[in-house]
Amino acid sequence: MKLSDQAYMKMALSLARRGLGLTWPNPAVGCILVSDGRIVGRGWTQPSGRPHAETVALAQAGERAKGATAYVTLEPCAHYGQTPPCSEALIKAGIARVVVAMQDSDKRVSGRGFEHLRAAGIMVETGLCAQKAAELNAGFFLRTETGRPFLTLKLALTLDGRIATRTGDSQWITGAIARREVHMMRARHDAVLVGAGTARADDPSLTVRGLGISQQPTRIVAAQGLNIPRDGTLARTASDIPVWLCHGASAPVEQQAEWRTLGAKLIACESSDAGLDPNSMLQTLGSHGLTRIFCEGGGSLAASLLQADLVDRLVIHTAGVVIGGDGRAGVAPMGQDILAHVARLKLVSHRKLGVDIEHIWERGQL
Repeated sequence: MKLSDQAYMKMALSLARRGLGLTWPNPAVGCILVSDGRIVGRGWTQPSGRPHAETVALAQAGERAKGATAYVTLEPCAHYGQTPPCSEALIKAGIARVVVAMQDSDKRVSGRGFEHLRAAGIMVETGLCAQKAAELNAGFFLRTETGRPFLTLKLALTLDGRIATRTGDSQWITGAIARREVHMMRARHDAVLVGAGTARADDPSLTVRGLGISQQPTRIVAAQGLNIPRDGTLARTASDIPVWLCHGASAPVEQQAEWRTLGAKLIACESSDAGLDPNSMLQTLGSHGLTRIFCEGGGSLAASLLQADLVDRLVIHTAGVVIGGDGRAGVAPMGQDILAHVARLKLVSHRKLGVDIEHIWERGQL
């Protein structure tokens, strides 16, 4: 049975998702090559962004690529970087038709890839599954257009919105299935972010575990004064798995030097008496190439990001537990007085995760 263009594009999108969290600063792209109704090549952007999806698929297809149709989730690049442009590779391989989900927002490409292909006599069709492709690389597009990465905030809460008891006990609010899902979400992001309070209280590793994944996300702590343990898990593993520390100008020079010796990357951000400026922090992290950040709190960091309207996706895992008003709130005070002035999020999905419930919310304009 001959498959439709849409079916092949869905396959390409599925391949592209394999690169999420691995390809930054490049987008995660998938490519399928089809000749006479048969798939002759498949590829997706490899870790660190090279080689590109088209290059991998063409290498697999070899001579069979001549006269084939290429289904690509993003406009083939048209500029010279570490490798020649993918548009040129498609032309040299003799591809007859290219079906692309959407145009690249990178100014170095942005339509030039299409022009290059059409000038070579290749039929180019665009817009197929464009919405899905835009959602897939929302982080890449956001960083290209605004300078900052896409930010997902995840909170594990009791029914009454608490993240810990009054003594700070928080392990574990949610069950094993929800915690496994968190590891899967970490794996699909470039970096995991927590506040200094969480780093002090939980001594987290912030790694992906139990999924057979070797490449780990970058681990980031927002710590204005670098007041986090230098003998904890993050410090002990900083030379093996990247640790970035976002700090303010007041961070002691001696502690900065010690963290660098441990293997951490120090990132200076604008700050005030209220703490690190969240806009400055995300812009700076974007300038270092990050496109997708997964924030796991705590309450103060969550509040600052929400107040600054920087949370693109909010994931809530709710457990069937009630702690009471003396428990620690999932989000710190935000000084909201008038309900009508509070931004409302859009519910995009909900499901059961074992004994817990997951709700995913997004900003209204997404």
